[in-house]
Amino acid sequence: MSERFLSPRVTAVPPSGIRRFFDIAGTMKGAISLGVGEPDFVTPYHIRNAAMDSLLSGETQYTPNRGLLSLRAEIAEYLARRFDAHYDPETEIVVTVGASEAIDLALRATVDPGDQVLVPDPGYVSYAPCVTFAGGEAVPLTTSAKNGFRIDPEDLERAITPRTKALIFPYPNNPTGAVMRREHLEALIPVIERHDLLVIADEIYAELTYDGVEHVSIAAMPGLKERTVLINGFSKSFAMTGWRLGYACAPKPLTAQMNKIHQYTIMCAPRQSQVAAEEALRVGRENGYKDILTMRESYDQRRRLMVDAFTGMGLSCHVPEGAFYCFPSIESTGLSSEEFCTRLLRTEKVVCVPGTAFGLSGEGHIRCCYATALKSLNEAFARIGRFLGHLGE
Repeated sequence: MSERFLSPRVTAVPPSGIRRFFDIAGTMKGAISLGVGEPDFVTPYHIRNAAMDSLLSGETQYTPNRGLLSLRAEIAEYLARRFDAHYDPETEIVVTVGASEAIDLALRATVDPGDQVLVPDPGYVSYAPCVTFAGGEAVPLTTSAKNGFRIDPEDLERAITPRTKALIFPYPNNPTGAVMRREHLEALIPVIERHDLLVIADEIYAELTYDGVEHVSIAAMPGLKERTVLINGFSKSFAMTGWRLGYACAPKPLTAQMNKIHQYTIMCAPRQSQVAAEEALRVGRENGYKDILTMRESYDQRRRLMVDAFTGMGLSCHVPEGAFYCFPSIESTGLSSEEFCTRLLRTEKVVCVPGTAFGLSGEGHIRCCYATALKSLNEAFARIGRFLGHLGE
């Protein structure tokens, strides 16, 4: 095929650094993956059953483009109840194919060629490519373990140029587990308002916070709703990764444009996934979100186990307050992140993701997901410890 048929803008974007290691591990017998951020819980039965009942009842038609109104009403109720974020289910919510589509819609509906979008670094692998696909320029906003991988207002101020249109705001953070508390958000608001920035807030890990730290939605902060796209979904908190269901919330003029793109490219999210999500929210509201609490408690146990394990191996590890990842430093080994993960996979069959998959400032770190069975975690720690021991030989 002639190269002129391919878009240079797309071909210039490298494949996902997460999936590369995961795919290699898939060919290795006995490999343990700490790589892909997926809950090891199965979707609760009552959620699966609601989808099966819908399917067996013959509910196989399209839904409205924005999603079932009954689901959007549950989403609005959930966000108001849990995070004091208030949205009109008829005009300010769009149900999407995963939070990933919501991120893409937000960028394509707002970014023009030449616009710059600030992307926290380290940050989730898809943000910068999606900015590129939308025609914009992704500008790294460096964070570090020194301040808990949070966005500092002075650093934000320095990164802004006349071309800056938006800030991607992914907290709790993947890959670092960092959380922005209320006081941190309050410090950023004057900078955001002074430079008239749009905030694209990826809050997919909002329910997964620990040590008594509660998630505060930036969309609920005074004056921020009108300049924020709040993105969330069901993959992490409800163990529904394969259902591919998320949503975007924003002022009516913006959701109208996002829905326009959604109409032409997707039509609507799968009906059975929407039914399942509505069940998850309805039952959660009725039983105090028991399913979420059960998973969070289990993740917290594994989080503490992983931090202690890395610290015991002599690897400095920022204590994550959210999500389900640790981001330990491997600088003391003298290896690059890429070399460390490659050698660990080849010699001990343990999958971790190089920190550089999440941006240049991720160098010297690896990402490890603790949403993995305890038996597998303990075996992985033994293998990593053996690997580190051999480095000194």
